Amino acid sequence: MDPTKTTNLWIPVCCERVMRFNMFVQKNGTVYGSLVCMVCNKNVAYELEHNPDISVYGDGAKVISMLGSPKPPKEERKRVDEDAATNDLTL
Repeated sequence: MDPTKTTNLWIPVCCERVMRFNMFVQKNGTVYGSLVCMVCNKNVAYELEHNPDISVYGDGAKVISMLGSPKPPKEERKRVDEDAATNDLTL
């Protein structure tokens, strides 16, 4: 990411903490990702697709930038400034 450009970034949050991101590679090369809440153990699984045609996912489908960290901070997440939601160009 170019530090001179300001872009919005989606931060996966649950129980007021940044969710942990884990990546798994199977023997056949298939890659999966998982976001996990370290407080309540809620998780979301992701499948990796190379150069997908996003039009097959329906009208309005967008590719977004999202943070994934294997060791997120343990502190409670403070609310972002109100301007971040109004100038979001990812949607």
